[in-house]
Amino acid sequence: MAHEFPPAHLRDPGDAWVYGPNGQKFWGKFGAAGLLVWNRDLGVLLQHRAEWSHHGGTWGLPGGARKLGESALDGALREAAEEASVPPELLRVIDTVILDLGFWSYTTVVVEAAEQFQPVIADAESVALEWVTPALVDELPLHPAFATAWPQLRTLLRF
Repeated sequence: MAHEFPPAHLRDPGDAWVYGPNGQKFWGKFGAAGLLVWNRDLGVLLQHRAEWSHHGGTWGLPGGARKLGESALDGALREAAEEASVPPELLRVIDTVILDLGFWSYTTVVVEAAEQFQPVIADAESVALEWVTPALVDELPLHPAFATAWPQLRTLLRF
């Protein structure tokens, strides 16, 4: 059965495409945010994206469209909880990195998990969730935007 993007039960007013001046499309009427979760012992938490999603089949961060009035931090935490059951009480914010295109923005919130936890697939957007050592991230087929951002994001992790 083919899936529409996104499934109807996931829709919110912010769940819409935004088109740039060159026709390129970006998900999230109010911008988007993702959570880069890092644990010193386990590595970084990555999401293998469902085939029906934008750039499906690639690896990236739990994240998605922000809701109207929602901060990037709140959006990233909500999306990570919805998609991967990430417990916000275990997280400490390290930094944020913002890609601002003027008409749309994506904020990556980089956090450290103080304790180990087992991520759990909590919706249809994930095929798998894995802890990956930073040295092996580049070996995966990455979401194009995450692949571009990864070199900068990696420098924020405190080994």
